[in-house]
Amino acid sequence: MNDVQSKRAVLIGAGMVARTHVAACADAAGVTLHGVQARGVEKARALAGKAEALTGSPVHVYDSLDEVAADGDVDFAIVLTPPDARAGIIRPLAEAGKHILLEKPMGRNGDEARAVARLCREAGVMLGVVFQHRMRAASRKAAEMIAKGDLGALGLVEITVPWWRDQAYYDEPGRGTYARDGGGVLISQAIHTIDLALSLAGPVRSVRAMATTTRFHDMEAEDFVTAGLDFSDGAAGSLVASTASFPGGPETITLHFVKASLRLASGQLQVEWRDGKSETFGAAGGTGGGADPMAFTHEWHQSVIEDFAAALTEDREPTITGAAALAAHDLIDAITTSARTGGNTELAA
Repeated sequence: MNDVQSKRAVLIGAGMVARTHVAACADAAGVTLHGVQARGVEKARALAGKAEALTGSPVHVYDSLDEVAADGDVDFAIVLTPPDARAGIIRPLAEAGKHILLEKPMGRNGDEARAVARLCREAGVMLGVVFQHRMRAASRKAAEMIAKGDLGALGLVEITVPWWRDQAYYDEPGRGTYARDGGGVLISQAIHTIDLALSLAGPVRSVRAMATTTRFHDMEAEDFVTAGLDFSDGAAGSLVASTASFPGGPETITLHFVKASLRLASGQLQVEWRDGKSETFGAAGGTGGGADPMAFTHEWHQSVIEDFAAALTEDREPTITGAAALAAHDLIDAITTSARTGGNTELAA
């Protein structure tokens, strides 16, 4: 949506999720999709053409990152590239004063994620992360109910990501490798649900986990993980994440409090009160858990982008900051360490 008050954004990368971001930017209030830059110029031109068809406005195709950095009309960059390429892309943009909205994950591990956050902080630019599950109406309602304090103490957290990816998905060069992605189902798929769960339930104190690659996939990293979680406030928890669960189903987060249980699934919140009352909030929708990883609405991405642009205009932090996103990386690192060592892994307080 173009207007004189819009913040101008450039997409960096033209991979699988880029079309979602094009649609999100086209519908976003306060945002103009100013340009596209990608390693493959033809892919960038094709993406810009789709954007122009949606917006009715010209979308510039940049030949290089240096061109983006030198363009004084650009307010922020939406970085969509695989995590192995992040630092080299973000540095020249941040040093040129371009704010950064980063697709998950922030890096291949917690150390890389912290380096990205530090780079942006030292350059004096805003860093936001696209954890769009937090922007669902049901997620926001759950956060509101928890914040009110009427649910009593949290006792049990159950997190499930029963997704499916066929082998063709992992046949793309680099996908499911440690060198490009930093791992498998945890860092690439379950990280969204992990981030949302931690934003609602609070930090984890320790984990005990196992991870493996099932016979359904030929890939380097894990496609199945299970973990026991001890939360800092005394609640117990479990995580099961998979891309081997045919035909795939919606991820769920169930939070059992003293007075009620909250269950988030497919963008819907179900509340079961101990006194027998039931409530439902939000509408169920696709989540990308099946064979088509892009089977979800662009509206959640749109909300993230709108919030980030508004944060720039209002001189405030975005809803999902780089610092807040580090918790998911820390838990993934701890789960990975526990699975490798076979013992408990403690998280830093």
